Amino acid sequence: MEYEKTHPWLRFKLRIEPSDYRLWLRLGEVASKCEHLSGAPLRPEVAVELNRVFLTKGVLATTAIEGNTLSEEQVRQQVDGTLELPPSQKYLQQEVQNIIDVCNEEVQAQISPETDSPRLCAEMIRRYNARVLQNLAVDEGVGPGELRSHSVVVGNVYRGAPAADCGYLLDRLCDWLEGPDFKAPDDDLQVPYALIKAVVAHVYLAWIHPFGDGNGRTARLVEFHILFSSGVPLPAAHLLSDHYNRTRTQYYRELAHASGSGGDLMPFLRYAVQGFLDGIRGQIAEVRSHQMDVAWENYVHDQFKMKKTTPTQKRRRDLVLELTGRGWVPVSKIEDLSPALARSYATAGDRMLQRDLNAIAKMGLLDRTRGRVRARKHIIQAFLPARVQAERARA
Repeated sequence: MEYEKTHPWLRFKLRIEPSDYRLWLRLGEVASKCEHLSGAPLRPEVAVELNRVFLTKGVLATTAIEGNTLSEEQVRQQVDGTLELPPSQKYLQQEVQNIIDVCNEEVQAQISPETDSPRLCAEMIRRYNARVLQNLAVDEGVGPGELRSHSVVVGNVYRGAPAADCGYLLDRLCDWLEGPDFKAPDDDLQVPYALIKAVVAHVYLAWIHPFGDGNGRTARLVEFHILFSSGVPLPAAHLLSDHYNRTRTQYYRELAHASGSGGDLMPFLRYAVQGFLDGIRGQIAEVRSHQMDVAWENYVHDQFKMKKTTPTQKRRRDLVLELTGRGWVPVSKIEDLSPALARSYATAGDRMLQRDLNAIAKMGLLDRTRGRVRARKHIIQAFLPARVQAERARA
């Protein structure tokens, strides 16, 4: 076939050397982090908000890479259904909405008990492309969801596979991705193999470039499908798109290197895995922050439950909670933290505030130094190494 002469790097082969221990360690950490994130205890409203935050980031990323100029705030408004744009910018809004719709439908499909995760096939990929281009103006000769019939150059870097071979290559790619090369040998390796599969699918779709338009967005939706359908937590399933957008120059450099090197996928895979790992570390840190807030609030309430309920104890408890999350606060600024505190201390004078601070510090809930105070939230972080505990106490 013609592609064998023009695109000899389309070999549909991948071998990760057992000696590539850094990559395997990172993939192991990815599996562990996904397990930590999955089912993390959060207030339902917080979980809903985090899902919307990372949906926004993922949708922004996959459209911004292709030139969409909407800001993150505008994309969030579109996620919430509140964005208003002038007619001249409606196409930007439609590009974003198309990606939102596919992601939301993927989520609904996965949580429906009546459906199994569909097998990745050429028909699914064509359907994604049709949805990406839905209600958008396209160039002559471009049909949403239809394989192209003309030659294309990708980013002035490399030429897409011959148009006559695109149907065959798309079918062969799906057969390869659904074949034994990407089957996890046991359940513990399901997520690492899914991540590898998603990245390989992305690169091969970029190389083949089977459609007249929307190839990049289609490839990133295929990544999202593979990750989410394989058990990657929903917020993390958006991470690859966000990583590519944040490192756009390197993203294009790695894609060009992969084809220019004769099809060596390993540098791109390492780049993608590191970005995914960095992203999920950040997500877990955010989730832990919310969990810490709840645990600290409960701990503070428990400490005051041991005391007789009086207006004084309620005021002191509220003071601790207002200080939480603010770092070091000058004592002179405490009355500015909330209207309630301002009312409490407005007429009582500095002596009552000092008595409250002394009492709270005696309870072990407050640190004081040089006219500043902070909530001792760090004391509920268990099992930290002594060095880290000391650093956080000094911070």
